[in-house]
Amino acid sequence: MITVVAAVLERDGHFLVTRRLAGVHLAGMWEFPGGKVDPGETHATALKRELQEELDTDVDVGQLLFDTTHDYGSVAVRLFFYACGLAGTPRPLLGQEMRWVARRDLVLLGFPEADAELIKRLATSAAL
Repeated sequence: MITVVAAVLERDGHFLVTRRLAGVHLAGMWEFPGGKVDPGETHATALKRELQEELDTDVDVGQLLFDTTHDYGSVAVRLFFYACGLAGTPRPLLGQEMRWVARRDLVLLGFPEADAELIKRLATSAAL
């Protein structure tokens, strides 16, 4: 079981999402930025490290919005999605596509199966 944390960043009704790179599990899918929690790391520390590595920005980690477990067959993941605030201007460092997507348009993007319930909740609610 792999533990993964993700930052749900909202600005003016739009969410920051990135596209998974070719050659990785779930390549081409859209996701909330984040990544694996290393041994001994807290969720907040892992989120800050991942956002710094991927988007060259710091985040203020807020409340846990949603958590779920999903088995993809080849790998099982435990995902924790946190409401976060940006403490800088994100820029993709790994060549990944990045965009701000309107709440109602989240359902139009291809997200991993594990994200389905969160996407449904975000797309149909007025705020985090």
